[in-house]
Parts: sequence; C-alpha cells; structure tokens
Amino acid sequence: MEVNEKIAVEHGLKTEEYKKICELLKRVPNITELGIFSAMWNEHCSYKSSRLHLKKLPTKGKKVIQGPGENAGVIDIGDDDAIVFKIESHNHPSFIEPYQGAATGVGGIMRDVFTMGARPIANLNSIHFGSPQHKKTKNLLRGVVKGIGGYGNCIGVPTIGGQTYFDESYNGNILVNAMTLGLVKKDKIFYSKAAGLDKPVIYVGSKTGRDGIHGASMASAIFDDKIEEKKPTVQVGDPFTEKLLLEACLELMAGDSIISIQDMGAAGLTSSSIEMASKGKLGIEIDLNKVPCRETKMTPYEIMLSESQERMLIVLENGKEEVAKKIFDKWNLDFAVIGRTTNTNKIQLYFDKEKVADIPIDTLVENSPMYDRKWKKAKLPKKNKIDKDTFKNLNIITVLKKILSNPNICNKNWIWEQYDHTVMGDTIQKPGGDAGVVKVHGTNKAVAASVDSSATYCWSHPLTGGKQIVCESWRNLISVGAEPIAITNCLNFGNPENEENMGEFVECVQGLGEASKYLDFPVVSGNVSFYNQTKDKGIKPTPSIGGVGIIKDYQKMITMGFKKDENLVLVIGKTDGHIDQSIFARDFLNEKNGPPPEINLFNEKNNGETVLSLIKKDLVKTVHDISLGGIITAIAKMCIKGKKGIKLKKPKHLINQFEYFFGEDQSRYIVEVEKENLKKVEEILKKNSVHFDEIGEISNEDLAFDDKTKVSIDELYISNNNWLTNYMNK
Repeated sequence: MEVNEKIAVEHGLKTEEYKKICELLKRVPNITELGIFSAMWNEHCSYKSSRLHLKKLPTKGKKVIQGPGENAGVIDIGDDDAIVFKIESHNHPSFIEPYQGAATGVGGIMRDVFTMGARPIANLNSIHFGSPQHKKTKNLLRGVVKGIGGYGNCIGVPTIGGQTYFDESYNGNILVNAMTLGLVKKDKIFYSKAAGLDKPVIYVGSKTGRDGIHGASMASAIFDDKIEEKKPTVQVGDPFTEKLLLEACLELMAGDSIISIQDMGAAGLTSSSIEMASKGKLGIEIDLNKVPCRETKMTPYEIMLSESQERMLIVLENGKEEVAKKIFDKWNLDFAVIGRTTNTNKIQLYFDKEKVADIPIDTLVENSPMYDRKWKKAKLPKKNKIDKDTFKNLNIITVLKKILSNPNICNKNWIWEQYDHTVMGDTIQKPGGDAGVVKVHGTNKAVAASVDSSATYCWSHPLTGGKQIVCESWRNLISVGAEPIAITNCLNFGNPENEENMGEFVECVQGLGEASKYLDFPVVSGNVSFYNQTKDKGIKPTPSIGGVGIIKDYQKMITMGFKKDENLVLVIGKTDGHIDQSIFARDFLNEKNGPPPEINLFNEKNNGETVLSLIKKDLVKTVHDISLGGIITAIAKMCIKGKKGIKLKKPKHLINQFEYFFGEDQSRYIVEVEKENLKKVEEILKKNSVHFDEIGEISNEDLAFDDKTKVSIDELYISNNNWLTNYMNK
C-alpha cells in the first residue's frame, strides 16, 4: 500500500504530523513504518498534550526509589522491601466490550508491576458509570465487574478496595481505572532500559494474533455512532496464561540472565521494543518471521501493532538463552529469540528476508510531538444564597436515609462480593473501609492503599478539585493508621483540543501538584487518558488518585466501626457548613452550582498528622474521614459497621443543623475516644491547634439527635445496603 496524507489521517495523525514524519525520515514512510509512527505518536503513548504539564508534578521523596518513566513507581518500605505500584486506564475498550476491556485492564496493570520483579499482592479499581437510569449503565456495570473479578480472581491476587461512581457525564464514556501493588526486594528490581550490544532480544508469553490492533490509537479517539465497529480493537485476555507468565518471569528474575524487560502493553511489540531501545540509547533489529503467531499470513504491520495480551519482551545476557528457554518451556509458554541489540540507534525490522522498517529511535520518542495547547482558566463560582426556610420542610432522618441510599454513597457490597479479597491470606482490611490493607508476608508491616476521585469538585473548580482528591487519599490512608508515602494517578479528561477541557486538565494537575508537594506525597507513576467523550459531549474531569501508605506494626491498624458503648465521639477539624456541590445540595436543594469546599493545606497536614499520632499512641479506637455526605453520613456508616448507636449532642458553634451535619468541609475526621483518654486527646489537639467538637456518646441503641429524632441501626443498614443490589436485580 502506498502511503499518503489521507492514509496518515486515517491512522489518527494530523496533516502537520505526517509532514513532520516525512521530514524526519527524508522520505515517505511505508505502511508498516506509518503504523509504528501512528502508535508511538498517539496521545496514549506519547503524552503529547500532557507532557509539558506533568513535568511540574513533585516526583521525588525520601522513600521514592523509582518515579515516573518506568513501568511503575517504586517506594522503600524498609527492611530491604519495596512496593511497586501504578494505576492505569482501560476506558475506551471497557465501553466497547466491558468484560474483556476491564479484564485486560487488570491484566495489563499487573504485568506493569511484575515486569519490575515484584509479585502482585493487591488490586484496586476506580470505575465510573453513567446515570443509573441510562439504558446502558446496568449492563456496562455488570460486564466490567465480572471482567475485573474474573481476571483478578483467576490469577490469584486479592482486590482490596476501590471506588464506584455514577454520573450522567459518563453515559457515553465510562471509566475503568485499575491499580496493582507488588512486593519486591530492593536489590531485585528490574527495569526496561536495554543495555549492551549484540544482546539477544527475546519474545515470551502468548502468541501474537490480530486482536487489539490499533488499540492504543483507539484509546486516543473520540467515539461516534460507529462505536460497535471498534470491537476488533479490544484485546482478549487469558488470566491463566498470565499466571504462568508471572511465575515464569519471577523464576527467571531469580537468576542473573535478564538485562531489561518490558511488557507488551499499548502498541504491543512496537512500544516495548522502541522504549527499551530509547532508554538504552541503542538500536534493535527484529526478524518478524521469528515472532510466534497464532494466525496465518500476518503482515509486519499486524505483528508490530497487535496488542495480544500476556506477552513480554526481554533483553538477555549472551549465553543465557537456553537457561531462559527451559524455564518458559516448563511453564508451557512461547519463547523465541527474535532479534539483537545494535549500535544503529534505529528500529530495524525484517520480514521474508527483506527490510520492512528502518526508523531512527529518536524520531519516534525524542522528536514526537509535544503541544502547548491553548486552555481556559476556570473561575471560582460564587457561593449560592441558600433560603434557610427550605430547611424547615426537611426531616433530618429522612434526609440521612435518602443520602445513605444515594448511588454514590451506598454500600457497594454487590460489587465487592464478586472479587476475591482474601486470596494469599494477607488481607487484613477488606473493601468497605477507608483503605484496603495487606500484611507484608512474614513481617509486622502492612501496606495500605486507596483509590479516590472527585469529578464533581473538579468540574466545579479544577484547581480546588485537584487539591481535594490528593487530600482525600491522604485522609483515607491516615484513617487506617498508615503513614502516607506516595501516589499514582490516572487523569481522565475529555478532548484536549477543546480549550475548556484542556484548562480542566491543566488546573487539576496544578492543584494535584500543590497538594502533593505540601503533604510530601509525591507522584511516582501514572497515566493520562484524553478524548473521553462521545461526539462533542465529554466526561467531567476525573483524576483518580491511588494512594499508598505503610503501617509499621499491623496491630496498630484501625477500622471505622464504632467499638464500645459510652466511648465519646469527636469531630476533628473545623466545620463551617459548606453545602455547595454537596450530595445534600444536589439531592434536596436541587442546586448543582457553586464552589467546591475550600482546601486549607496547612489544616489538612496538621489535622492528619495529629490524628495519626493519636492512633500510634492508642488514644483513639476508631477513625473515619469525613467526605461525601458530611459528618452525619460518616457517623451513620460507623454505626452500621460497628452495629452501635450514638447519642448526638449539639456542638457549641452549631450553624444550621443541616449545614453542620451535611456540609462537606474538608480536613475532617470522626474519632472514637475512651472517656479516660479524653483529657490526653484534648491536650494534644489543643497543643497542635486542631479544632474539634465533641459530638456524642456511643450507645447500644439508635442514632439519636434527641429523644424524638432518632433512627435504628437496622433502618440505616437497609437504607445504605439495598440500593445497588436492588438496582442490579431488577
């Protein structure tokens, strides 16, 4: 096929990008070369609209071993142990084919982790769907959950936490973000940088097929009415093969054979080979006839762009081929020497003894486009003037029960029950708490992780929303007794060529960076997903943050359920009664405008560190952060979890009770304190200038505002527990 501008545009390249390719090569590329450029220069692989802004994020810290730029980030957790982790999107494939899209998203992120030598120990996810009333939502949710559970359960890695969110902005483009944590010894971390000349390049894993061709390009495309035609671009996963690949790779990694290793993810053999060569500043030559294929008459173009799953590319030390082959033969996996490293600084491909591609590596990587796109700065919305008479017609118990049954507040047990969260035997805090927690096997340490997003706040004011979601992750880790160490992010946005969408991205990243820096909570890995829209309708800006923290003694871990009658309950942090953008405002005031709650980073850090010190000193029995739904929603969940009631009392500075109990002010926690420890706790809080309210006393009965205004724990449980199950079973 003769390449021209029209064909280049059909490959997702802009006219000016095609012209630049011709200039760099000093010739017209052939069809295989064009396919390679289209894969490497698309948004998903090149980060051409985001690189400029991502550089501003804080990526270093005392415990950071590896920041962005590798398959995953790595942090030091002491005793020569390290945690490898990352979150990544598989949005478009999951909308087209929910089961396989979600399943291969889980498989892909696990490969990113074990490629670095780590055994996966936990999975999490952040999934976003359209309105529950939308005709596609239920089936998409069912397919995605089955795909996540089907892959993770089969490979034997526990799913310890996650987030599920519904909003009409996702009607035409759902989000599926998958996160994996792995454990590795610090001296056994593997990297993707190729090194040495004339070293064998090895293909291992499954055979290459025609599934997933143009998958990376599709991830950088806008959906239209022909979405069903894109099903062939969705990869097909096999968790059982991935399990074999995991064990084979870890066995090979135990020796001294591997120079570098890279999983074949987006853009398959193209991206893996080019990234390895680029990092090592050398060339790679590949004989495509030697690539194991499961379909006949595959072309060089198809082989290079296939995104068939469960495949790895390895550069070995000379003379180690037979050692490696024996291992992969043992695990019944394909093994083939397909090429060598060279000093050409080129990717050179041969097929049927003819050279079918000859491309300088730097044209694909260093010379890939980087755009400083135009963007609009968002204005902070004015606060709404709320008619206080509205509150007179509301019953606080009725409001509470309805909020507990809100799709974004309700118990997600229908989802969690489909995930295996106890396999491997080290899970000590299951889904449903502030963060999932797994023990580091054979030690007293534990790793905590959470995934959070805040589309509503980011849509209202991206800068504030970006800060908020980092702080939310920080609070969730602290709430289980973990020291927050680092984060990974998956930044989901609409079309970056739209100035408003680009502005949302820029300001969210700015807010994210400011909060991360202030909290010493660096970004060590991540992913950007643009073009999340159908036609001209995009999603709300949705940065998903995966936070990781360490508990030095897992017996110090803390949970959110109330523990003991007569213990006192405190609200840590100042409540001003911020209603705008709250669940309460949207559900009961029909108000969707206004600013998100203000973020005070000093208070966030000070309050969080103080709560963590109280946990370490055994001065609090229960902790839960306050987020969506405000104080009373958090308290109700603590009552449900602990099967305990509470006698509430009015704080001295009570604003309006609805504003106080349902406002979504930030930097706050609910803690349970034994009466004999109250004085000690108060002294520490006052010493650290942390505001607190004594809000009530735990009882064995109801959640009671007073003698007449109360609700049983069973009623709260039903309100919180039944919505999703009933919705999915209709």
